[in-house]
Amino acid sequence: MNTSADMPNSALAALIPDVDRLATEAMAVWKVPGVALAIVQDGDVALTRAYGQRDVEADLPVTPQTHFVICSITKSFTATAVALLHNDGLLDWSKPVRDYLPEFRLSDAVATERVTIRDLLSHQSGLPRHDWIHMPGDLSPAEMLPLMRHLELSRDIRAAWQYNNLCYNVAGLLIERLSGQSFEAFLRRRLTDRLRMNVSFSVDELEVGPEPARPYMIDVNTRLPALRLPIRTTAAGAINTSVADLANWMRLHLGKGEFAGERLLPVELIGQLHAPLAFVAKSEFSEFGHGHYALGFQTNTYQGERIVSHSGGWIGWGTLMTLGPDAGIGVAVLTNRSPSEVTSILTYYIIDRLRGREPVDWLARFRKMRDDFIAHIPADKEAREKTRHKDTKPAHELAAYAADYAHPAYGVISIREQEGALHWSWRGMSAPLSHRHFETFVTPEIVGELHPDNLPISFQTDRDGNIVHLSAPLEPMVKDIVFERQAAGACTDPAFRQRCAGHFRSGSVNHHVILDPDGRLLLKPDFQPTYRLEPQQGRRFSIVELDGFAVEFRGEHDQIDQIVFHQPNGVFVADRIADQE
Repeated sequence: MNTSADMPNSALAALIPDVDRLATEAMAVWKVPGVALAIVQDGDVALTRAYGQRDVEADLPVTPQTHFVICSITKSFTATAVALLHNDGLLDWSKPVRDYLPEFRLSDAVATERVTIRDLLSHQSGLPRHDWIHMPGDLSPAEMLPLMRHLELSRDIRAAWQYNNLCYNVAGLLIERLSGQSFEAFLRRRLTDRLRMNVSFSVDELEVGPEPARPYMIDVNTRLPALRLPIRTTAAGAINTSVADLANWMRLHLGKGEFAGERLLPVELIGQLHAPLAFVAKSEFSEFGHGHYALGFQTNTYQGERIVSHSGGWIGWGTLMTLGPDAGIGVAVLTNRSPSEVTSILTYYIIDRLRGREPVDWLARFRKMRDDFIAHIPADKEAREKTRHKDTKPAHELAAYAADYAHPAYGVISIREQEGALHWSWRGMSAPLSHRHFETFVTPEIVGELHPDNLPISFQTDRDGNIVHLSAPLEPMVKDIVFERQAAGACTDPAFRQRCAGHFRSGSVNHHVILDPDGRLLLKPDFQPTYRLEPQQGRRFSIVELDGFAVEFRGEHDQIDQIVFHQPNGVFVADRIADQE
């Protein structure tokens, strides 16, 4: 069922049947359940149009008032909100983030001090995506901020564009700090209310609001209902609204900061928001120029004309907003399916027609690319299987891998042995692991759930053969993320540690083991400083001040009568002696 709003002019009226046919065909190919689009021209909403179903199971139609998650189009709102604060004199976006948010930290001390607010907004912090920090949806925006200091950078500051939702999360926290309001309240008061936009900022709000769309995903070529997955980096992608309301956002930016006769932002700041800052890539298609990122907007040329845009994608949602500032044209396309080329097909067909050009057959181009991709999936799976070293076995019994492994930002991965196999669980996700080869296991493919499919998990041992780490490529632009094995066994038992205290001798050297008031063990060898012993595994402790050194307490039953020193230069023992007077 199609609906339209606003009386189109004759040129648009002639366009409608062709757009309807194209939308119907593209939606069928990509199995998109619902689409809503809006066209802004010469300062007005020239046309809104809607196709398909916002809820397939309930057979509810999409209308121009249907609310979608607009995903990363949200970034244009966040950057514009920062521009408002800049215009108010509450911040200078060319200054370092830490001038306004002192607790902001990156893993590199120089980058921490140098990254500016504009670097955050143009994705030039040096930090790659690290999306698995926020994707499980178990952390609030504020809880993610201190984790960033533990994330490896992949480039130097301003050396390259690297898309990053966590940095936009920081921008949202910055807005809250300087405005004294929540991110949501500030956007409503200074932007969306003045634009007469009905917006919300969470899955819960979407579902109880007006005309919510339901998300859908694709498994190869089968459409399925998608997860109800929250976006916790609110300022990076969580706004929900309708295409009719989003048209007013396009009017503001095409109007260079003015809407319905009211100026919300100076012309020069709109120009800065739209100005290219960071080179992204050269398109494979000759119709496009070199892509750049501005401040919350992507910039390029299409058929020789400047375009300013932002796409959005999340599990179950795909969106695109495109402005032709010099032509006074804006097109927004919202869908309730995981990102597909349908948004681009409709957008560039409409722009071509409105600019009086013969339209590029984007549907044919993208359909061939899609068909080739699907046809190649079996070959990719076969190639992955061929890289596996067959007929290998784990180096340990499965029970030896069972433990909790922690990373200061990524959290805790729990490995357990169940029914003759290893199982992993991590931040609400869980699954059995299969042995890939040697010390590497792999997660399964789980359709319809949030889960890192085909993720290799490799275990590492120390020189004594103890499993001490696991690692996984959760961020492909840096080294594998290393999770440290957490202490477990007798070493964590206060009663056991108490039995370890006493005096031991190795040759002529005395080793005094002391229990401090907090129940921690200290080791004082003759003629050496006092060392702290950190629980490790079983009866084993690491020596905190000496990397690679560990001690193990041995004895029968409840008696501890020997220390074994595990050192880079060998293994040594010390026997308990009677307490000295």
